[in-house]
Amino acid sequence: MCAAGPPLPIARGQPFVFPDGKEERLSSSTPSTGYKGGLRDDRWHQRRVAMLWRRYPAWALPALISLFLVLLTWPATISTTASTTEDVVLAARADPPRKNDGFTDVVEWDNYTIFLHGQRTFLHSGEFHTFRLPVPDLWLDIFQKFVAAGLNAVSIYIHMGATNPAPGVLDFDDWRALKPIYDAAKLAGILIVLRPGPYINAETTAGGIAHWATSLVAGELRTNATDWTAAYEPYIGGIIEETRPHQVTAGGPVLAVQIDNEYSQSPIERAEYFANIEEQYRKGGIVVPLTYNDPGERKSFINGTGAVDIYGLDAYPQGFDCSNPTHWSPVTTNYHDYHSEVNPSQPWYMPEFQGGAFDPWGGPGYDACQVLTGPDFEDVFYKQNWASNVKLISYYMVYGGTSWGGFPFPGVYTSYDYGSAIRETRALTTKYDELKRQGLFLRSSPEFRKTDWIGNSTNGIPGVKLSNSDAFVTLLKNPDTGAGFYVARQTDSTSTSSVSFNITVPTSQGTLTLPQTTSAITLNGRQSKLIITDYTFGDKGSLLYTTASVFFAGKIGARDVLFLYGDSDQTHEAAIAFAGNGARAESETVQFATPSSEARGRTTVTILAGTTGLVTLWDSDAQLVLFADSETAATFWAPPIRSATPATVPGFEHFWQFGTNTTALVGGPHLVRNATLEDGGRVLALRGDLNASVRLTVFAPPGVSGVTWNGERVEELTAANDTADARGRGGFFTGRLSPRVSVKSVTVPKLTGWKFAEGLPEVKAGFDDSKWVTADHTTTNITDKPLFGDGRVLYGCDYGFCEGNVLWRGHFNASGSEKSVNLTINGGSDFAASVWINDHFIDTVYDGSDEVNSLFTFPEGSVKAGQDNVVTVLQDNMGNDEDSNEKSARGIRGFQLNSGNFTVWKVQGKIGGYLDFPDKVRGVLNEGGLFGEREGWHLPGFDLASSNFTVRKLSDGLPSGGAGVGFFVTTFDLDIPSGTDTLLSFVFDGGEGKTGEAYRALLFVNGWKFGKRVANVGPQAAFPVPAGILDLNGRNTVVVALWSLDNSAVSPELELVVDAVLDGGVGPIATNNPKWSSRSAV
Repeated sequence: MCAAGPPLPIARGQPFVFPDGKEERLSSSTPSTGYKGGLRDDRWHQRRVAMLWRRYPAWALPALISLFLVLLTWPATISTTASTTEDVVLAARADPPRKNDGFTDVVEWDNYTIFLHGQRTFLHSGEFHTFRLPVPDLWLDIFQKFVAAGLNAVSIYIHMGATNPAPGVLDFDDWRALKPIYDAAKLAGILIVLRPGPYINAETTAGGIAHWATSLVAGELRTNATDWTAAYEPYIGGIIEETRPHQVTAGGPVLAVQIDNEYSQSPIERAEYFANIEEQYRKGGIVVPLTYNDPGERKSFINGTGAVDIYGLDAYPQGFDCSNPTHWSPVTTNYHDYHSEVNPSQPWYMPEFQGGAFDPWGGPGYDACQVLTGPDFEDVFYKQNWASNVKLISYYMVYGGTSWGGFPFPGVYTSYDYGSAIRETRALTTKYDELKRQGLFLRSSPEFRKTDWIGNSTNGIPGVKLSNSDAFVTLLKNPDTGAGFYVARQTDSTSTSSVSFNITVPTSQGTLTLPQTTSAITLNGRQSKLIITDYTFGDKGSLLYTTASVFFAGKIGARDVLFLYGDSDQTHEAAIAFAGNGARAESETVQFATPSSEARGRTTVTILAGTTGLVTLWDSDAQLVLFADSETAATFWAPPIRSATPATVPGFEHFWQFGTNTTALVGGPHLVRNATLEDGGRVLALRGDLNASVRLTVFAPPGVSGVTWNGERVEELTAANDTADARGRGGFFTGRLSPRVSVKSVTVPKLTGWKFAEGLPEVKAGFDDSKWVTADHTTTNITDKPLFGDGRVLYGCDYGFCEGNVLWRGHFNASGSEKSVNLTINGGSDFAASVWINDHFIDTVYDGSDEVNSLFTFPEGSVKAGQDNVVTVLQDNMGNDEDSNEKSARGIRGFQLNSGNFTVWKVQGKIGGYLDFPDKVRGVLNEGGLFGEREGWHLPGFDLASSNFTVRKLSDGLPSGGAGVGFFVTTFDLDIPSGTDTLLSFVFDGGEGKTGEAYRALLFVNGWKFGKRVANVGPQAAFPVPAGILDLNGRNTVVVALWSLDNSAVSPELELVVDAVLDGGVGPIATNNPKWSSRSAV
């Protein structure tokens, strides 16, 4: 077995005084399983037992027998892993008493971390919303990328509005299904924190609450109101049924379930709402812990009514203004104190910590958000969380995706890229590199899972001195092993200047001033470092200290492996106890100091500035010690290799720590998705992605003699260090990987052959709206009531039309004195609304606000005296607000003719409304109320000839050259080579975010509304569309619904572009793009 390292001495209970007077603790709970990497190494246990026996022979036998009897009679459900002699030894040390939720002990916790199946676990997670990537076959792609970065969990919101589209209707089919999420997570080996709301925020319409509920529920949402309870309980019931078999207690990936989202515990009606949901979960069989995310330090739901099992804090210290992306806010310094004050008996949990930022309409775009929350931000702010002793954390977002259709709330546009580590296209970034550098360290370092906060530069740290007050240090220390973790940053965390310092620290070998061989430790501007003392790696590996960072620590084969890294413009130093017979690096930039008496056999290694690439510091039969610059380190991967042992937790065969500790180090590829041992362990089979020809470096278990990449044998493979000694160790290879020739020649067609049809017959003379819904309600449950009119309520959702474009037609019998109409129209921020009288265009209103009042003056000759006249309003619904205004008043809040009254108002949105919409696959949020949408023009297979489509270029705009709506349709074929991951986007107007042309456009790809373009607001011009929505080996239909806002001509352009081509990918991607079928349009 290739393990991450030796077991950690972790146990629990009451003090016990050994014969030599040292106070230790005996176990009072389950057998300790907080060992390095998770799976047990019996050889290490046996050595510890032998040491104990020799040191304390007088009492060891009775103690061992007593504890053996205790363990023998301990309930079998406490832990699924086998007990070993380690448990007896480790009983001598203390863990705080563990807690659980009273429904299962598979998940427990103390004040440090959670325990899963008895194993202490640092929860390292990222946010991903499957509804923002509605292609189930791609969910595994995201999960594999999370795991490859060292994450062990994913946080997932479920959208009530998509899953519960109408009262009494639950839809867990297609991309709304939960089981494919759970299955993909198990295959990837990643835990899930499920966050199903009902309210989720997430910059989504109504914060995820079903639109119908915002209209039909009279009581206050998110309280114990009877009708709100009746509205959400079936949805939560559906979540329970879909999730119960997939909890970690049953071998599934669901570790915890969050209650609602970011709320307050008062008034009591809100607390009772939480309590009601919690009771429903428990009665329904959800036994894993229930959690909560507090939006700031509000102390909600820790105690009292509605309190959860594990409390957490959400934090976004950089805010959401990406317009000045190099401006930083300082790090938050009171997190540790807050945790110590409010919930010190629970682990310190951050369910959401800033992983990017959303961008509003008219914003600078997500490239700027990438800068605002870039790798330097991750380096400083994430490690500040470490310094606060946070042991459960999730970054929001790690993959943002696309807010397609009607998912956005008014504050955001279609892209939900979020400036994340993984871009909307699914491309990896330099942020991903930093996330991986941190993630693999955390995965490799069980000693870091249990640390006490000792002090910092403000409060003082016993025995620690800093030479420069411009540097700031926090010390965390493992109470069992003595490993010290000094989180260093600049005192002014926003500073872009460099500082240097020395630090004096206590170690197991006495007090040392670091560095020992060079002048100082350097922190570049906006940089953080982790200086480590008395750290163990592998079975026997001993690191006295390091000013370089740890990338990986563990075992590969029989060797203890340590992989250090650091910036190439800085000098680094480490004191390591080299073991075995081997060779040191021969490099002008690496120096080795002769072991001193103080170092007691440890060699001080100095890596000078200018060191680049991979350097083998020590290579022996017992150890491998590597160093690389930060960029080179980021090209390495440590994929878990499935290798079941008697300690493997059933159902967790693919999970690091619970299923396997076997791994290899693989350098060079763009991504390593997974690795397996084949042919009796002689072949390391790698799967992943290439974006260029690269040098392959592999450190594998010693039995490996060959490597395959995506099923093909790597032919040009060379055994590195080809000496007799090195050949005996085996598993070290170099080679070359190159993308296939076909990948380099991927092309896509130009979008030509457009066909056009007028898309606004509602403003033409004689249009029949008799089948439309009559808008005659005089009451509403929506929060903001009508402002003026005759008492009729003109809110779209009250008539079943809650998303997308909605059309209103107000009829009046003209006397001839009608000159204008005063309208107040509400569509959410940055909406637009165009108004006609009969077939005469009046004006379009849009000013960035969510509501506009305007007097629309009728053009001369437009009113027909003595006849029925119609005021037509085409409005854009930008989605419902979040928080307290989920019941948003989208529609006409006020209407008044200057003379006379409207006789009847008619309203039409998407066909069928939320009760009977025809497209069940794409779902309730896909379509709006434009005539072409109601007819199905946007769907593949629609017969264009049946609706008088004619040839017209998209760039020619509308034939009238004025205000109106038109539908442009074309098809194209793709033939993308198999075995590639080709990232594609549709790009308007050459990528210019804000052109000034007054148009809005809806982009439909194979029937899916995957873009809303607002050319005079911006910033989005490029719209990524994934495989599965696009048919990469077939015919595709693209439709642009063009809305020209005024009487100036517009000339939009659209092209399909290749963002990247990767040789590899996650595998075949199924499409699910239902074609047009007859519908009863109105």
